[in-house]
This record gives sequence, structure tokens and C-alpha cells, in this order.
Amino acid sequence: MSRRCFIAGAGEYSGKYVPRDGDYVIAADAGLTHLGARGIAADLVVGDFDSLGVRPEHPNILQSPFEKDDTDLMLAVNEALSRGYDTLIIDGGLGGRLDQTLANLQILANIAGRSARAVLLGSGMCATAVKDGAVHFSLGCLAQQSGENIPETEGKRFVSVFCAGGSAFGVSLRGLKYPLSDAVLTHDYPLGVSNEFTKNTAEIAVKDGTLIVIWTGGMEILKGIM
Repeated sequence: MSRRCFIAGAGEYSGKYVPRDGDYVIAADAGLTHLGARGIAADLVVGDFDSLGVRPEHPNILQSPFEKDDTDLMLAVNEALSRGYDTLIIDGGLGGRLDQTLANLQILANIAGRSARAVLLGSGMCATAVKDGAVHFSLGCLAQQSGENIPETEGKRFVSVFCAGGSAFGVSLRGLKYPLSDAVLTHDYPLGVSNEFTKNTAEIAVKDGTLIVIWTGGMEILKGIM
């Protein structure tokens, strides 16, 4: 049985997910402000608190020095994984500064490489990473019945697939407008950008390597994370 942790970062916050009973909640620096504005209590607060500007009043704090190798979000992820949580839902990590967004996409790949699962929530989009495995989507809420094409009135739902470093071998895309079978994606050529969901279900798989998957919409269509 998976153990789920919700992490609030200091970046643009989507508010797409409300922690459930049993979720462990970590605030990364000013992510605490996002949680407080929504009446969500943090179980743990981590960071150097440069974004908050002050050490917060909280019973469980892990404060780091300002000069450090890890970002505050990376500190939160490391803490979650060290506590045995294998499903991470992260808000406040997409949008805003491009360098921070790229760093957070790298964090997704890091999590996948440690045999855990994660999704980054953003405004209008989400992202996840998969290593030597597959990620599945179920668009049943958008189709009238199983296996039927998504009605045009629902609008297009885009999905992009990127190699997270070096090369990814045995990449297969099913249920998308532009399918692939046993293909190779590289980190320096955007072959998988701007695909479209066309069926009720879709699968993105890789035999050897790590993929970053970014799609429009929420995480409700991503199977295996909720």
C-alpha cells in the first residue's frame, strides 16, 4: 500500500489538490503561506526561510542554512522519501522562475530514480516522471463511453514527453494522436512534444531510461498516483 505525502512549494500554487486523511503534509519555505491561506495545516516545515523572511512559528521545523546544495523543495522531497512516503504530490513547483521549474522537473526524475512516484501540479498543467516503466491515463471523464474518441466539444488535451537525460530506449506511446513503438528519445531532440490524447485511455512507456511527461489539465486522469 502506498504512503502519500503532499508538499507545498513556494512557487505558483494551483490549489488542485486538497490533502486527504492520512496524507503527510510538508511545507517548503513559503509553501507554508500557501497552505495557511487555504486553512491546511502542515505536519512539517523545511527550508532556509529566505522566501518567508522569518523562521515560522511551528512545532516541527527543519531549518537549513542559506548556502546549501539542495533547494528547499529538494529538502522536502528527501525528507518525505526518508520517512517512507512513496507517492508525492507537489504543488507550487511549476511556473514562475524558469530555473526553478527546470530544477523541479529534475527533482521528478530524481524521485523516479528512487523507485517512488510524484506529480507536479501547475496552473493548467501537471508533470510526472517515469523510469523503466509506464504511466497510464484514463480519460473516462471526458468520453461518453469506454474506448470512444474524446468529443471535439471537450477541446484538445495535450501531452508532451521528454527524455530526462542521455537517451531513453523502447519508448511507446499508445492512445495518442502520434503513436510511437519501441522508439528512442534523446535529451537534445524534442520528438515527443505537443502530442494529443485521442482515446479513453493512454499509455506512455519506456523500457530503459527516464521520461518527463507534461500534460494539460489536472491529475484526475493520471492513474496510479491518486
